[in-house]
Amino acid sequence: MKPEARAEVRACLRRNHDDLLAYFERRVHVREDAADLLGETFLQVWRRHESLPVDPTRQRMWLFTIAANLLANHRRSGRRRTALTERLKSQMAVNPGARLDAPEQSAVRDAVLRLHVAHRELVMLIHWDGFTVVEAAEVLGLNPSTARGRYAAARQALREALADAACT
Repeated sequence: MKPEARAEVRACLRRNHDDLLAYFERRVHVREDAADLLGETFLQVWRRHESLPVDPTRQRMWLFTIAANLLANHRRSGRRRTALTERLKSQMAVNPGARLDAPEQSAVRDAVLRLHVAHRELVMLIHWDGFTVVEAAEVLGLNPSTARGRYAAARQALREALADAACT
């Protein structure tokens, strides 16, 4: 980045810092989230510095557009977290014994935990959390066919690990 461009980004951020922070503070429930969102806004500005308009008024509008998009993402994430928490609460109330706590299941748990990280989370989502392979793929951001291939490999690795554990 050229020194002139760096100076222009810094000047723009200095001019709008307080207004952006106030924007976030008025819109979030937890004040610390406002600071996090401001920091993320600054990161986005630096990543996209080549799009910074020349006119200070347009710069301000550009910054607030970035801020609005980040705030929307923050709110969506919050709604997803709340929905997941509520779903977990209701599942625990209906089926409190659904956890893998029995001593005889420790071999299975150990084998799952020893799986490659790409396989482990997939297996846990499917078998422990009740997702289908396609749903687990979506949660993990995978193509469903990729998830099916990983799941098949994970099942084979589990079979081998459990067979080895049974022999010892």
